[in-house]
Amino acid sequence: MASRTLLTYEDYAALPHDGKRYELHEGELWLMGAPNVRHQLIIGNLYSIIRAHVLAAPGRGKVLLSPLDCIMSAVTVLQPDVVYLDESRLRLLSERAVEGAPTLAVEILSPWSRQNDLRLKMRLYAQHGVDWYWVVDGEARTIDAHHLEAGGYRLEARLEGHTPRALPPFTDLPLDPGTVWP
Repeated sequence: MASRTLLTYEDYAALPHDGKRYELHEGELWLMGAPNVRHQLIIGNLYSIIRAHVLAAPGRGKVLLSPLDCIMSAVTVLQPDVVYLDESRLRLLSERAVEGAPTLAVEILSPWSRQNDLRLKMRLYAQHGVDWYWVVDGEARTIDAHHLEAGGYRLEARLEGHTPRALPPFTDLPLDPGTVWP
């Protein structure tokens, strides 16, 4: 049986800039497909809503938009669609990336990423201490807010239907489905 070569962040950072997006999952290089238009519209809507909320009051932290590396370890680098760091985690921001676990990672499901986002990336986010993980399903028009507990995620809240609802960690931000979905 041949041994496989595990890549590190240094290997990942040294990749040629070929116009493709990659992630590093426990030393394995993963090519990410290009997002479709619905995916991009949802990312833009969520980012705008959360950013306006964060900017409205000092001390709420920062929200960032993909592509952005979250260097979880020397062999795991993920690129959530939207990243939020509360005030206590702003120290993780460097010129190159978020260096550690953000408060919230948001992934918008795509046909090519669905299983990866729901299994592998969910496990990796939990393993590295991301407190909140939102899984956004544009087809079903749902957002599931998962909270990290005892090394795994528990579904804490769901946005669905037409009624606005706040999702943690933004308990004072009711999300209006009419402004989220394209």
